[in-house]
Amino acid sequence: MQYHKSVRLLNDLYCYIWSGMGNNCNTCVLTDVLKGDKPHVMIDPGHLTNEADEDCIGSLTEAMITDKVQMKDIGLIINTHSHPDHCQSVEEIVNLSGAAVTMSEEEDAFRTTVGERMYSMFGMKAPKFKPAFFLKEGDVKLGKDDFNLQVFLCPGHSPGSVCLYLPDSKVLITGDVVFYMSVGRTDFPGGSTSLLKHSIERISKLDVEFLVPGHNTEPNGVMRGRELIKRNFQAVRTFF
Repeated sequence: MQYHKSVRLLNDLYCYIWSGMGNNCNTCVLTDVLKGDKPHVMIDPGHLTNEADEDCIGSLTEAMITDKVQMKDIGLIINTHSHPDHCQSVEEIVNLSGAAVTMSEEEDAFRTTVGERMYSMFGMKAPKFKPAFFLKEGDVKLGKDDFNLQVFLCPGHSPGSVCLYLPDSKVLITGDVVFYMSVGRTDFPGGSTSLLKHSIERISKLDVEFLVPGHNTEPNGVMRGRELIKRNFQAVRTFF
């Protein structure tokens, strides 16, 4: 069964919005932004199978095939953070496609220590992989000279969480930093309410037309329009 709703946000950006009963993240795929025969970038591939026994990776694969995007053509996996519902299927995708993997250095240090114990706590096996490079604050060149991606280090939900911003199209991919009328929880190991507040203040100053959160707290998955997004940041600052 397919649990992902495909939203083509831009010509080169597909958002796969999770709609299953159990927990899993939204996944984004940037198409044809890398050089070579594996030109796609995946952001947060999600679970293999979740607590509701839903085949998350199978559903994502089916949704991508509908869009004529092949899992074997993924050349890079970007993890906004390393929690199981965002990162568990990385190893399987790497085995299939040979994709490189990246996250922040802070998150990788967390992933290989406390993070592995989190997987055990949830009865899961932590995926094994080594980042090809670490994400740092600022611009990232993926391959195409005319494609711009900016990384913002946004700790709080997890020690090394990142948000990704596409300045040309004004798309912000937030992972679990901020949602519609909600924020990422900070009661997991490595969480910090004060750091999360600071991170949200930083990204709230960006010029954003589309906000793609890591999970749905409203029906459509993607927030659209500057004014709605500004009001959302205002509400989050007020209530959380």
